Amino acid sequence: MLSIAKAQSAPLSEFPQHFLSVADLSREQVLEVFALAAELKQKAAPLLAGKQAALLFEKPSLRTRVSFEAGLSRLGGHAIYLDHQAQRLGAREAVKDYAKNLERWVDVLVARVFSHKTLAELAAHSRIPVVNALSDQEHPCQALADFFTLAEQGLDLGSLKLAYVGDGNNVCQSLVLLAAIFGCQMTVVTPWGYEPDADLMLKAGDIAKASGAVIKLGHDTAMLAGHDAVYTDTWASMGQESEHDDRVRLFSALQVNEKLMQGQGLKYFMHCLPAHRGEEVTDAVIDGPGSLVYEQAENRMHVQNALLALLLG
Repeated sequence: MLSIAKAQSAPLSEFPQHFLSVADLSREQVLEVFALAAELKQKAAPLLAGKQAALLFEKPSLRTRVSFEAGLSRLGGHAIYLDHQAQRLGAREAVKDYAKNLERWVDVLVARVFSHKTLAELAAHSRIPVVNALSDQEHPCQALADFFTLAEQGLDLGSLKLAYVGDGNNVCQSLVLLAAIFGCQMTVVTPWGYEPDADLMLKAGDIAKASGAVIKLGHDTAMLAGHDAVYTDTWASMGQESEHDDRVRLFSALQVNEKLMQGQGLKYFMHCLPAHRGEEVTDAVIDGPGSLVYEQAENRMHVQNALLALLLG
């Protein structure tokens, strides 16, 4: 059972039109998403019957594509996949024109893009919701599923201690924002020069002042001691393949292995996948009893279903 209190139902008009960032939602709205996700995980309901979603993907995907397509079908909706891996949005036709056309045919745009600016442009010209399915700035649906998964383990999200080790990338940045919203403690350990975006950290700091969250940034794995869970991601993401070998040398001391888990007293391991086994994490950890990676993947669908249902009313 999900160990969070169900939030008071808020008027649906209070939900933002678009979901481009974790920070678009308040703590109460995130809890409302989680409460509905928990219900839909137990029993699907036709909340999206007759709804159409366009999936605009500039990047390949397993979890994001299947979780949205299967999730929409599970709730009675339909997904239309538009593959833009060979030609990015805006190359053949202006991003504005994509938005203005698609809003006439479908109910929501789900976009997985290289540049966050593309999402912002879609949202600026769209009368229907635009959902960030990944950009260079954030991966907000992933972060929601991750915190939902931690809550399922019986952890109090308000007193959670979450550690992230590796590249301060889009996944890390969404996790930092959500930790700030919930008022918990989050520690980010990266190599020098690979910290999360400075402006985003300032934004998280402003949110943390109101919530009481403690966000720490450093470069030593000793900082991970005493945390409930440790999270990592690939050291070289899509588009960074040319940096792979250099990154492996820089990041090797941050590998999540049994010695790190046991030495720092870490119970749970998390990863957004795909994982490069033997690089950022060892088989013993990702396949171990504390690994939540497949629960995270499953919960992508349930959380996204709840989010879409609330955005679409």
